[in-house]
Amino acid sequence: MSQISQATLQSSLQGILLGKNAVVTGGGQGIGLGISQCLLAAGASLVIVQRSALPAELSQHPDVGWIEADLSQPESYSNIAIAIESQYDHIDILINNAGLMFERRLDDMQLDEWQNMLALNLTAPIFLSKHLLPLLQASQSGSIIHIGSIEGIGANPDHSAYCATKGGIHALTKAMAVDLGKDNIRCNSIAPGWIRSALSDDYINAQPNSTAAWEDLYKMHPVGRIGEPEDVGNLAVYLASDAAGFMTGQVIVLDGGRTSKLSLPF
Repeated sequence: MSQISQATLQSSLQGILLGKNAVVTGGGQGIGLGISQCLLAAGASLVIVQRSALPAELSQHPDVGWIEADLSQPESYSNIAIAIESQYDHIDILINNAGLMFERRLDDMQLDEWQNMLALNLTAPIFLSKHLLPLLQASQSGSIIHIGSIEGIGANPDHSAYCATKGGIHALTKAMAVDLGKDNIRCNSIAPGWIRSALSDDYINAQPNSTAAWEDLYKMHPVGRIGEPEDVGNLAVYLASDAAGFMTGQVIVLDGGRTSKLSLPF
């Protein structure tokens, strides 16, 4: 997306979350950082939950708080809830973004690797949502957003564990929407495709012919580009807002049309 069109979109969303309190896991880097930036631009106050310290642009922002936590550890859920309860009497938005990805052949996968991915990618979203439920109920207009993946729909090689957890997130989204509707809490998930990051850029640049690799990657996307963290952030802002008040239980694919394009052998 060009800077002009991105700026136009940001302007149209400005203030749409004014007065709302949001919690974002892993909100200080990658897709999470893009989500945090867009939520702030839309007027929300943030609590970011992650192990690492926040970048300066967030740590110095007056509307951003940080809770240091390892979401793969079960005791973190109640500790996070206690910390947030000491600052807010309600939460309007919970975005379960933190996650882990590794590549492993099925015959090489170890049980502890599987359990670690399951703990962070699937168990944490469920139980953090549970522990923060009273604060979301107090909002009277809560929105939970899970970050899934197109790999919860299709698969790349050696991604069986990752695909399983993201498919679980998509199913969880629908179940939570059904169960929490009575509490005026909506639940949706975003399934991003290829989103730019330092890691993904390094992967393409490490290919034998990186120029051709970039060209082929762009060709996979009908929009002619890969996604940016802000693309996910802008969608998250909409889903978190009252403008999406009739949308719940949905898995929204955000992939530039990649999964809609049939491949050809030439």
